Amino acid sequence: MRIDMLTAFPGMFTGPFNESIIRLAHERDLVDIFIHDLRAFTIDRHKTIDAYAYGGGSGMVLKPEPIFRGVRFIRDQIPSDGLSRCVLLSARGKPFLQETAKNFTELDQLILICGHYKGVDERVIHGLDTEEYSIGDFVVTGGELPAMMIADAVIRLIPGVLGDIESAVTDSFYEGLLDCPYYTRPEQYENLDVPEVLLSGHHERIERWRREESLKTTWQRRPELLKDVNLSKEDDVFLDILQQENDG
Repeated sequence: MRIDMLTAFPGMFTGPFNESIIRLAHERDLVDIFIHDLRAFTIDRHKTIDAYAYGGGSGMVLKPEPIFRGVRFIRDQIPSDGLSRCVLLSARGKPFLQETAKNFTELDQLILICGHYKGVDERVIHGLDTEEYSIGDFVVTGGELPAMMIADAVIRLIPGVLGDIESAVTDSFYEGLLDCPYYTRPEQYENLDVPEVLLSGHHERIERWRREESLKTTWQRRPELLKDVNLSKEDDVFLDILQQENDG
């Protein structure tokens, strides 16, 4: 798989992609990452990438021409029958979810356009078959940091990247639930103990405890997620008990 970033600020990507899991994935030839400077696709001597918005208002808008040239150049880097998707990072985009990350691992190429300033000329969306995604209901300065987060979320799910795929499968959101709590040594620290069940060696009890803690955390913090989770009869009983205790 290859991931291509189109950005006005390529220097922002230097550190994060040279560390941790992303570096290992690259060293194992499981992913290739390319950072493209948007200004390289301008044709004027000032390398102009933005302009004022038609209709007035504050803020600058990224021009369509450099983005069209950049995306078309990037798409030409894979065979014509390769599976490629183009994503614009935008505060108005649909939510980027764990399921989205899983789906993106099936691609041959993922193109991430980093929005900046007031926004991007709307013709980029329609003319380049571009999808808009957001990482949350808040605004950051540009699409560079969200692009890094999406790249990380996708790369760690590529088979062979993590030493133990079970680590990814049990993550929050992978199966719709938030993850359970985790503990490590020492068994006691400042009068805080590791739950006894985790020290029992009884694998079925441990798995049930983790499932219930995951359900409890999701019920407390993100209850809307539960409607899309495949719940067992045991899960339903446990959630009913939580609700009864909450109702007093």
